[in-house]
Amino acid sequence: MVLTLLPRLHLSIFLRPPPSNFTYFTFNLFPRYKFSAILKPNSTLSTTEPIPISLINPREFLPPEEDPQIQISIDKLFVPPDTHVSLDDAALSTRILKGSNIVLSKYATDAQILQAEFVKSSVTTEDCPADPLPEFALVGRSNVGKSSLLNSLVRRKRLALTSKKPGKTQCINHFRINDSWYLVDLPGYGYASAPKELRTDWNKFTKDYFLNRQALVSVFLLVDASIPAKKIDLEYASWLGQNQIPMTLIFTKCDKRKKKKNGGKRPEENVKEFEELISGFFKTVPPWIMTSSVTNQGRDEILLHIAQLRNYWLKH
Repeated sequence: MVLTLLPRLHLSIFLRPPPSNFTYFTFNLFPRYKFSAILKPNSTLSTTEPIPISLINPREFLPPEEDPQIQISIDKLFVPPDTHVSLDDAALSTRILKGSNIVLSKYATDAQILQAEFVKSSVTTEDCPADPLPEFALVGRSNVGKSSLLNSLVRRKRLALTSKKPGKTQCINHFRINDSWYLVDLPGYGYASAPKELRTDWNKFTKDYFLNRQALVSVFLLVDASIPAKKIDLEYASWLGQNQIPMTLIFTKCDKRKKKKNGGKRPEENVKEFEELISGFFKTVPPWIMTSSVTNQGRDEILLHIAQLRNYWLKH
C-alpha cells in the first residue's frame, strides 16, 4: 500500500497492508507544557539544532475532558520520502509531529530560520528569481491569515505586510530564507470585493506558477479550521490533486473554538471533515498541520516538515 506519493520527487513509500482493524493513534493537539526553551521532537530522529518554541500554551487551563484530541489510522499518515514505518514499530506514535498526520524523518535537519529577506515581487512565472533554490508556496483565501502565518514562521511582524483589507497580495512574492530556500507568498483567492477580471488574472498566473515552476517543492494550502469547509477551498485542493502538484494542508485559526451548544464545530472536527471531502481527489492522503498565528501552534511542525521535504529534494 502506497502511503505517500510526491509526483515531482518520483518516489513511492510502501507499507505492509494493515489488518482489518487498523491501529489508531490518539494525539493531544495542544500539549500541556508551560515554559520550555527548546523543542525536542518526539522521535529517535533529531534536528541539528534546537528550534525555539512558543511559550504560550493555549489549552493550559482547559478541563481534561475538553482537551482536543484526534485519532489517526495508520493508513492516514503522511510518510516522507525515504522513510519506513511499520505496524510493529512501538515508537511510531512518538515520531508523528504534534497536531498533524506527518511522520518525522531523518531529513528533518536545519529547520531553524536564521535569516529572512524579501527578494522581489513578480507578476509572471518567468519574472520569478532565476536561482534554483527550493520553494514552498503559501496560498489560500484572502482572509485566511496567510501573511500572519508567514510572519509567525520567520518571527518578524512586518516581513509580509498584513492588511485589514483581504486581497492585498497581488503578486508572487519571494522571501529568501537562510540564503538557501524560498517562502513564496501567492495572491489570495475568492475575495468578493476584488474585480472579477483581476481575480481571474490572479488565478491564471498562480496556476501557471504551480504547473511550470521547476523549483517548487510543495504548495501549502491554507484553510480556515474555525469554520466548516468552503466550496472554493475544496475546489482549489481538488485542482492541485488532479494536477499532481505536491500539497500540504495548513489549517489556520485553530485557537478559535466555537461551542457545540451554539452549533459550531471545533477545529479538529472541521479538519477531519475537510480531509474526508477531498479524499477522492488524491491517491494518497496529503500531509496536514493544525496552526494558529495567535499562539504559534504548528510553527515548529511546519518548519520541520519543510526541512525534511527540502533536504530530500536537494539530495535527489
